[in-house]
Amino acid sequence: MGDEPPAAQQITAWLTDWRGGDQQAPERLFAVLYPELRRIAARLLHKECDDHTLEPSGLVDELCVRLLGSERVDYKDRAHFFAVAARAMRRILIDYARARVAGKRGGPLERVDLSVVDGWSPVTRSEDLLALDEALSKLEQADPRAAQVVQLRFFGGLREDEVAEVLGVSIVTVKRDWKVARAWLLSRLQPNS
Repeated sequence: MGDEPPAAQQITAWLTDWRGGDQQAPERLFAVLYPELRRIAARLLHKECDDHTLEPSGLVDELCVRLLGSERVDYKDRAHFFAVAARAMRRILIDYARARVAGKRGGPLERVDLSVVDGWSPVTRSEDLLALDEALSKLEQADPRAAQVVQLRFFGGLREDEVAEVLGVSIVTVKRDWKVARAWLLSRLQPNS
């Protein structure tokens, strides 16, 4: 905790307080982190269809409900919190995509711009988000750390240095895993020619 900037130290302190049973700590924590979580959500939802009903605030609100309602997690620091939030945000988006696909079979596809995290090309939403989730699940079996890098960068909005901290590896390793994971996923998400 000593090497963290003051804001990160405060967040880590609130996470520790929350773990210790302080009922006010989550409120303070989410008040401070809400704008950053909303920014991540807005990035994820940036290229949606006009009839899309999930808004960034709604995504973050659902995230907060899930994180507050779930079994208490022993958050180590800000980066660990965002790692857990990334997994939860992925689940929310996948659940939402499944519901939309089930409700709109044959309807227009939505687009998500994966280029917001360097090096990605656009893919369609709902159906292809489900394909991305399926491919990412397969990558988790083949290369768990590379899959974690994708999840933390894409769904969690973490920078390379933050991903390295969460995973306990070097930034060079994160960059290599990111490059390998992108190539692996894109090869599986390309339509058969």
